[in-house]
Amino acid sequence: MCGIVGAIAERPVSPILLEGLHRLEYRGYDSAGIATINEAAACVTRCRAMGKVVELEKKLQAKPLSGHVGIAHTRWATHGVPSENNAHPHISGEHLAIVHNGIIENYESLREELQASGYAFTSETDTEVIVHLIAQEFDQCQSLLLAVKNSVSRLEGAYALGVIHSSEPHKLITAREGSPLVIGLGIGENFIASDQLALFPVTNRFQFLEEGDIAVIEKDAIEIFDRNNVRVQRDIHEFDSAHEGAEKGEYRHFMLKEIYEQSRAIQATLDGRVETTEISSEIFPATSKEIFAKIRNVQIVACGTSYHAGCVARYWFEQLTDLPCHIEVASEFRYRKKNVQPDTLFVTVSQSGETADTLAALRSAKQLGYLASVAICNVPGSSLVRESDFCLMTHAGPEIGVASTKAFTTQLCAFLLLVLCLGKTRGKLAEDEEKIIAELRRLPSIIEQTLKMDQAIEELAERFREKHHALFLGRGTQYPIALEGALKLKEISYIHAEAYPAGELKHGPLALVDNDMPIIAVAPNNDLHEKLKSNLEEVKARGGELYIFADKNSGLVAGEGQIVMEVPHVSDLLAPIVYTIPLQLLSYHVALIKGTDVDQPRNLAKSVTVE
Repeated sequence: MCGIVGAIAERPVSPILLEGLHRLEYRGYDSAGIATINEAAACVTRCRAMGKVVELEKKLQAKPLSGHVGIAHTRWATHGVPSENNAHPHISGEHLAIVHNGIIENYESLREELQASGYAFTSETDTEVIVHLIAQEFDQCQSLLLAVKNSVSRLEGAYALGVIHSSEPHKLITAREGSPLVIGLGIGENFIASDQLALFPVTNRFQFLEEGDIAVIEKDAIEIFDRNNVRVQRDIHEFDSAHEGAEKGEYRHFMLKEIYEQSRAIQATLDGRVETTEISSEIFPATSKEIFAKIRNVQIVACGTSYHAGCVARYWFEQLTDLPCHIEVASEFRYRKKNVQPDTLFVTVSQSGETADTLAALRSAKQLGYLASVAICNVPGSSLVRESDFCLMTHAGPEIGVASTKAFTTQLCAFLLLVLCLGKTRGKLAEDEEKIIAELRRLPSIIEQTLKMDQAIEELAERFREKHHALFLGRGTQYPIALEGALKLKEISYIHAEAYPAGELKHGPLALVDNDMPIIAVAPNNDLHEKLKSNLEEVKARGGELYIFADKNSGLVAGEGQIVMEVPHVSDLLAPIVYTIPLQLLSYHVALIKGTDVDQPRNLAKSVTVE
C-alpha cells in the first residue's frame, strides 16, 4: 500500500527519494510527495502532486528541493479522498514534516483535542493528527526523539513514521507499530523505507525494525530503542543481487515478465531442496524433526492469492500426509472463537511477509497454543519470517506487478515441499517419493512448454473484448485454480468473474449461463475428468460459450460453442501449478485489449499492510 522513503546524506537526497518512490510504485498509490530540510532557510520545504510519481518529478524539475535530509511518500487513500491536500508529507508550521503508513484508530479524539489547542487542519487524514501531536510535544520538550516517543505512546492503531525537523537538521526519526519499516545502511549516509526494494540502488544492507521500535538515523550513526525505551541492536541483513528483476527489460509489463520468469523462479525454489530421488533433509533445521513428528493437524491462514495456494495445499496435505488440514482467510480467522486442536501446525503464507491480517493471525496463534508455526514467504527478513518458528522461502525474486504470478506458483511449490517433508516424517511417502521428486525436477521444463501457448491465448483473448462477466470452473485441486483465474481476470481487466466447483453448477450458477457468458474450465486428465465433462455438457446444452484448458490426452475436442486449448501433459499432483499459467496469460491479454493499467490496477495495492 502506501510507500515511505527517507534519506540523510552528504549529497542532495531528492534524487534518492524520487528513485525510491519510483521503485515503490508497484504498491499502489494515488499521490506522492517529498519534504526536505532547507538548512539555509532553517525550514522544511515540501512538494506534493496528484497521480503518478512522474507528476511529482515534473514539479521538482520546475522548482527543485535542496537538502541533505528528507522524506518521501506515495499515498493510497484511507482517510480522505485522493487530493493534493491529503497527500504526504504533512507539515506543522514551517519546521516539522512527517510521512506515515498505517491507520490511526483514535485520530478523531486526538484531532478534537488538537483543534481545541489551536492547531489548524488542512487535510482529512489521520496522519495530520500525528504531525501536530509531535509539534505540540516538541514545543514542550525541544527534543525531536522525545517528542516522537511521547506522541506514539498516545496512538492507537498501526503506523510507520518518518519524521524531520529543521531545528535538528542532521537527524531523521523513524518509528513503527503494525506497519513495516526497514533501515538501509550506507557509507556516510543512511536510509529508511517501507520496503527494501526502494533502496537497492543505494544499499544492500538492512536492519528490520521490530514492533514498537523507534530509531534515530544520522549520516554515520543509528540508535534504535525498543518499546521499553531500551537501546537495542537489530541484526544487519545483507542481500546479494537483491535488485535483480526490478526492471521490465524487454517486456511491456512487469506482469508479463513475471509470468515468463516462473520456470526460473520455480527452479530456484526447488534448488538444493530436491535431490536426485528424495526430498532434502536440510529444508528445515534439525530442530523441526521432533516437532514435525508430533503434528496431528494443519491450519493454513492467508489472504488473496496466497489463500488460493493454501486451498490447493489442503488437498496435498490430506492426500500425502493423512493429516486433517483446514484453511481460512486471515481477516476472518482473527475475529472468531477458535477451537485449537492439539498438536496443530500453524502455516501462514504471504508474498511480502507484511500482510497485516496474516501477521495478526500469526500473533494471535502464538497465544492460542498451536504446536509451531511455519511461514511460506518471498521476502527474507520480513515480519512474518522473523516471527515464525520456521520458514520456507520461495525465491521468486521481486514481484512488481500487483497481480501475483510467480509468487503464487512458487508458493505452491513451497507448499508441496512442506507436504513432502511432513509425509516423509510420518512415513507416508514410501515408494511415491522418488516418483514425485522426478516429476518436480521436470516441472520447470513443463512450465516452459506451457508458456508456448501465449500466442494462441492472445488470439483467444479477442473473444473477451466486449465481455463484462465470466465464469470459471474446476474440480478438486483445480477449483482453487479456477478461483485464482477468476481473481486475475477481475483485478486487471475489471471483468466481473466468479469461480465455482463444476459440480455446483446445478446449485445456482447454471442460471447465469447464456450465449454471452464465457465459461472457462480447467480440465486435466485426472480421476474427475469424466465428471467435469458431464458438467460441461450441461453448459453446452444451455448455449454457454465454453473455453476449456485441457490435457492434450483428454479427448476433448473443439466444436460448436466449445474451444479447447491443449495444455502439456502433467501429473495430477503438479497440474494446479501448470494450469495456472494459461489463466495468467489469458487475464493479461484480456487486460491489454480492455486498455487497463496491467501492473497497477485501480484501487489495488501490492502489499496490504493495513487492516
